[in-house]
This record gives sequence, C-alpha cells and structure tokens, in this order.
Amino acid sequence: MLTTLNGRIQTRILALGVIGFIVALIITPVLPTGSLTIGQAYRVTLSVLLATIIVGVLWELLYHFLQQFRWEKDWPTMFGLLTIINEGALMWVLVHNTTIVLPRALHPSLTAFLIQFIVTWIVFWVIVNGPLRLMFHRWRFQGGRFL
Repeated sequence: MLTTLNGRIQTRILALGVIGFIVALIITPVLPTGSLTIGQAYRVTLSVLLATIIVGVLWELLYHFLQQFRWEKDWPTMFGLLTIINEGALMWVLVHNTTIVLPRALHPSLTAFLIQFIVTWIVFWVIVNGPLRLMFHRWRFQGGRFL
C-alpha cells in the first residue's frame, strides 16, 4: 500500500515535529551560533524546525502533483532523501534572506543552519524509513495515516 497525500502530511508533521524537536534539543547547545545566548539559539533552531514543517506541507502538495506523472504514483525511497537539497535551499532562502521566519538579529550562520538541517533530515529519513515502519506496522496499510 502506498502512502496517501493525507498520510504523508500527517507523517511529516508528527514525525518531523517529534524527531526534529528531539534533535534540536540535543544539537542546539553545540551549534556554532556565535554570540547568541542559549535561549536565542533554541529560538532559532525551533523556529527553523517549525518553518520546515509548515513549508513541508506545501512541498507535499507539489510532490503529490508531480507523482501523478509517474507510473507508480510514488517516489523511490532515494528521492525522499534527495529532497533535502531543494527543501534545504528553500529554507535557507526563507531563513536567511527574509524576516518571515526570524528577525535579522537572529539569522543563523550557514554552518549552523546546515548542521541542524542535515542532521535533522537524515535522522528523520532514517527513522521514517526504518524503525517507524517496524513499530507501526499497520501504518503502511492505512496509507501512512496516524489519525
């Protein structure tokens, strides 16, 4: 059974929210945040995570549209990993070049952003494509929905 659009959105919100929050709690104190206090550093990482989740829902709509042109109506698993490139690039533009996500005084360095985004994305991808499927074995038969 393939995941449905609704299932992919639910999985992205729930899994990225939980996994991303745990990753942010762990890596924020060691990120190269310059002169930011630890509170400001957590505000930056959690704001980037929240923006990634919100923009990710919009990405899912685009991915769903593009999948309609594929015979299987699904992506190979590796495409899920490679989406880090386009999603990361868009998030960097939104985080660094605008004040939509963060005020200018809290814009992270490219290094801090890349560390957070890449570590979070890889941990998310590995867990969703491995342990999540084992722990929630009915998840696939429900189109990837949790609710």
